[in-house]
Parts: sequence; C-alpha cells; structure tokens
Amino acid sequence: MSKTTKYLKDYFKLLKFVTPQKANLVLASIFMAISTIFDGVSLGMLVPILDRVLTPGKIIAPRGLPPFLSGFVAKLNSLPPLVILKGMLIVIPTLIIVKGVFFFFQSYLMNVVAQAAMREVKDRLYAKLQDLSLDFYSKKRAGELISRITTDVGFIANAISFGLSDVILHSMQLVVFTFMTLYLRWDLTLIALGTAPFFIWPVVSIGKRVKKLSRATQEKMADLNTLLAETIQGAYIVKVFCREDYELKRFKDINYHYYKFNLSSVKRMTFLTPFTEFAGSIGAIAILWIVGKDVISGVMSFGFFAVYMAALLQMMKPFKKLSAAHVINQQAIAASNRIYDILNEEPRIKEMGNAKDIREFKEKITFENVWFKYDSDYVLSEINLEVKRGETIAIVGYSGAGKTSLVGLLPRLYDPQRGRILIDGVDTKEFKLKPLRSMIAVVSQEMVLFNSTVRDNIGYGREGASEAEIIEAAKKAYAYDFIEKLPRGFDTVIGDRGFRLSGGERQRVAIARAILKDAPILILDEATSSLDSKSEKVVQEAFYNLLAGNRTAFIIAHRLSTVQKADKILVLDKGRIVEAGSHALLLSGDTLYKKLHEMQFRA
Repeated sequence: MSKTTKYLKDYFKLLKFVTPQKANLVLASIFMAISTIFDGVSLGMLVPILDRVLTPGKIIAPRGLPPFLSGFVAKLNSLPPLVILKGMLIVIPTLIIVKGVFFFFQSYLMNVVAQAAMREVKDRLYAKLQDLSLDFYSKKRAGELISRITTDVGFIANAISFGLSDVILHSMQLVVFTFMTLYLRWDLTLIALGTAPFFIWPVVSIGKRVKKLSRATQEKMADLNTLLAETIQGAYIVKVFCREDYELKRFKDINYHYYKFNLSSVKRMTFLTPFTEFAGSIGAIAILWIVGKDVISGVMSFGFFAVYMAALLQMMKPFKKLSAAHVINQQAIAASNRIYDILNEEPRIKEMGNAKDIREFKEKITFENVWFKYDSDYVLSEINLEVKRGETIAIVGYSGAGKTSLVGLLPRLYDPQRGRILIDGVDTKEFKLKPLRSMIAVVSQEMVLFNSTVRDNIGYGREGASEAEIIEAAKKAYAYDFIEKLPRGFDTVIGDRGFRLSGGERQRVAIARAILKDAPILILDEATSSLDSKSEKVVQEAFYNLLAGNRTAFIIAHRLSTVQKADKILVLDKGRIVEAGSHALLLSGDTLYKKLHEMQFRA
C-alpha cells in the first residue's frame, strides 16, 4: 500500500465519525459554494470601480467575454461614473451582507458537525469501555484511557471544524479563482500553477513529521493524565511518605517532554506560512511584470489587471490553507488511529448467540476441573467444587493462592481456559451476562465508592430502590447510626472514593449496597478487612442473619475468626484446593489450615 493510499484510507476512516451528521455537512457545503461564488462576484466589482469610477477610462477585457458579460460591460462603459458609483454603494454592502449570512451558517453548521462528532465519538468510546472485559483494564492505564476520550477526541473535533471545513471551502475557492485566472490569462495561470510543487513538497514532508510528533505528544498527555490520577487518588500516601518533591519532579519531566513535542509540531506548522508565501511571491512577481506591460500597452484595463492579480493571490491562498489543513488532519489521523485501537478491541467475555436469559438459582454451583491463567502461568489448577443453594463456603490461604481469581470466574469477569462452571447444570458461558451478574452481589476488598451521596452509593445496588429499602439495607449493614450523624445524613456527599469516610464506614456502605441488591449469591472478598473488632463482630452477625435466607455465599477471609461458622472451608495453596472441610475438622489434623490458624492466634 502506497503512502498516499494509506493516508487517504486513514483520512476516510476519520471521516466516518461525521457520517451521522452528513445532512448538516452537505448543507454547510452548499453554503460554502454559494459563499465562494459571492467571493468571485465581489472581486469582479473591482473592475467597474477601478476602470470607470477611479479612472476616466473604458473597461477593456483581455479576451472575448461571454455574451451576457459583454452586454453588461458595454452597459457599464456607457454609464456616467457617478451613476456607477451610486450603484456600487448599494451593491457592495448587499453582497457583503449576503456573503456574511452564508458564511455564518456554513461556520455554524461545521461546528455543529464537529461538536456532534465529538459527542458521538465520546459516547462510542465510553460505551466500548463499558463493554470491554476486565482483563483489558489490567493492561491499560486509567490516564491513557482518559486521554483517549479528552485529548484525542479534541484533535478530531479540530480536524472537522477547521481541517475539513478548510478542505471543502478552500477547494471550492481554488476551483473558482483558478477558473477566473485561466479565463483571463490561461498562459500566466499555468506558470503560477507550476509553483505548486514548492507548496506540496514541504507540506507532505512536514505533515509526516507532525503526525509522528502528534502521536508522541498524545502519549505524553496520557502519561500526564496517569500521573495526575495516581497522585490525586494517592495523595495520602504521597504526603505521609514525604514524596511531594519526587512526584513534582516526575510531573515536570513528563510535562517538559510534552512541551518539547508540542513545540516541535508548532515550529514545523509555523514554517509553512512564510515558506508558501515566499514560493507564491516568486511567481507573482514574474506575472506582475508580464501583465503590467499589458496594462501599459492597453491590451488590458487596469480594473481587469487588478482583478486578475487579486484572483491569482486568492488562488494561492487556498494552497496555504490546505497545507495547514493537511497538518491538522495528520494530527487527527494519529488521534483517530488511537481511538480505533479501542473501538476495534474485542471483549474476551462474550455472550453466545443463543445465550439464555436465566435469572434464578435453584440447586447448586459446580466447578468442573477448572484451570485459569491471566498470562502464561496458571493461577488456578484442577478446581473441582460443588456448592449447594444456601451453603456458605469460606476460601482461605496465603496471599496469591488464587482466592480472588476463583470467585471472579463465577460472574464471568474472566473465563477459565479449561473446565466449566455450571449453575443448576448450565454452563455460565450459556447465560446472558446481565442476568448472570444480577444473581450475584459482591463486596470486594477494594471498596469502590463514587463521589456522590451516601444514598446514591447504597442505591447503586439496585436501580429504583425505595428510600425505605435503602435505610433498611444500611441498618442491616450496621451503617445507619453513623450515616445519621453525618452533616446531611443520607444526602452527604462522601467525596472521591468515599474519602470523607473512615475505612470501616466505607466498608459498611459497600456492604449495605450488596445487601440492597438482594442477590441469591454473595461474594464477600475480605469484606470485613477494614473493620475494627467491634464493627467486625456486628457486621458478621448481620452477614449470618442475611445468609439465613437460603442465600449462597463465597467468603474470602484473611481473618480466620470470620469463617468459623461456614458450612465448608476451602484451603487454597498455589492455585489448588488442598484441603476442604469444617472448621473443627480442619483443626483436628495436621493441616495447612491449622498452621494458618496457629499463626493468627499464637499471640
């Protein structure tokens, strides 16, 4: 594939973002065409002003004119200069007003197209991010993804509102003014067009470099967004470890490289203007010499000379504008390719074409010879497990044993590479994703709360939950009392990631959210890890009262005191279930569970 073909392919792929706004784009193009015609007519008004009003001469065309123009010129030559001047005082303002109206609508509509495209791309990107599997996020930085939706989309909007607008408008102007100059003096116009390579070569060369610099600039912006997200969310750690100077140095280093890449792009883009003006002036000087002699010898009137030179300069102007548009488009293409990298990403977790809309769990959950890995090494091996409805299963083991990975397979956050997970005999891969996940409530060790009210965070557990249901969930999670003491109770905004609450309070809000969901299957991943002894005890009681309603629970716990009442305890080691049984049974033998228990309670 040639470089030109690739450029056109990438550019038309960029223009696909405009497709929903094609009606507005066509209408804007029509207004541009009309506005361009008025540009030519306005330029033609110079002829009677210069030849009949400002100089007492006749209008002399350099060659034969079409009949309707010949008659019009003859009429102008017969009128007194004062009559023509009065007419011009009416015609010129009218032309300016009409042209201004069309210019307004063309500019407004192009901005509508650009803003609508930007909104559409952001919507598509965010929808895609919601659709992608969890493994995608483990490989991408949050700041990088934010940069796609903000900075990259901005480049595309700029390419549409300015780049595409310039391509359409100035291409039309190039046609109109080239026609005018060819009609007046085709030989000289061809000489002027011969300077085109002097415009095209640097534009193409600089455009390629700007595209590379643009990609590097966007990558640095992603680095900046990532650093900002990390240090703002981790402000507590930064301060207690006195790392402000270190983080400032990191930020300055990335920001400096961002500045240098930007400056390199600006330098190359700015170079185009003086270079193209110089190249154009060389041809203009030669043409001025030739046409000037025609005026002196009477072959062409001064008015037509002025129109020709003005049209020639106007013909050169689109070259300059199209050069700048090309550079803007190169930046946008680099951004567009980055956006398409996400839009073309396929989620690993997909629904089957005939997926089942099953919303009930009646009998049992079965893990059949399940093997799972994130990358190269298996983190779970030969997992065979059967859990009946209403049972509470505790999962314990050293850190990194695969506990969280095991429960993450149940709602299909990931799929095993080998084996099956069945609910009531049906492979979870045959379920529709939303009905499957609606049967599972999760309280994870990572307490994800939103910068909203306590009510909104608890109500996130079930859409449309009533006030009474939210309050009841808070009471069952032993969160009601501290919520009522907050400045605005349930209407208190808790800050980013629940920053205004203590660790235990955040955990209890998350537990209330899971309780409100009222799902038949619960996953409690270190759900009491942030609670003090007193809170831990009451929340444990709340959990066991909740589980009495024939719910099935998977409890991952580091504190073995929280799992003693479980129906079955699984001990994981290096991704395998090495022991299973009740608390009493596992303590009665020489077991890993007993060693873990002794390590915790030795003191």
